[in-house]
Amino acid sequence: MFEDRIEKAVALFKSGYNCSQSVVAAFADLYGIDEVTALRMSASFGGGIGRMRQTCGAACGMFLLAGLETGSVDAGDREAKAHNYAVVQQLAAEFKQENGSLICGELLGLAPKAETPPTPEARTAEYYKKRPCSKMVETAATIFARFLESKIEK
Repeated sequence: MFEDRIEKAVALFKSGYNCSQSVVAAFADLYGIDEVTALRMSASFGGGIGRMRQTCGAACGMFLLAGLETGSVDAGDREAKAHNYAVVQQLAAEFKQENGSLICGELLGLAPKAETPPTPEARTAEYYKKRPCSKMVETAATIFARFLESKIEK
């Protein structure tokens, strides 16, 4: 049902957008968010949050979408907050199960505490060969699509 969105997420990544932007922009219109806004609001999460190699940007994009789908808008609604957090934890567990980690540096096979400059690498054929990021984008988009499909089926 959402295969076109999964393909769009991967295509966005391959066109040069970061992992988080690619996942968020592929689904943003479902929430009344235009693509430019989606790209801007998710831009900082690429490279494991600002290229710090922390939580995978594709996973962060998936979590941002979870907030759009289930996020609480009432500051005092603890039940709604708990539901959103449960959804995020479920999505995170699926991502970790499929990829072995949620941590960008680990997914990239980088040494712990490796310092990375803020400048992103050029997107070349060599870049795509050595990076699993396209797979992470596809995985995050697929997991979120499955989540949406399960809600529709209920």
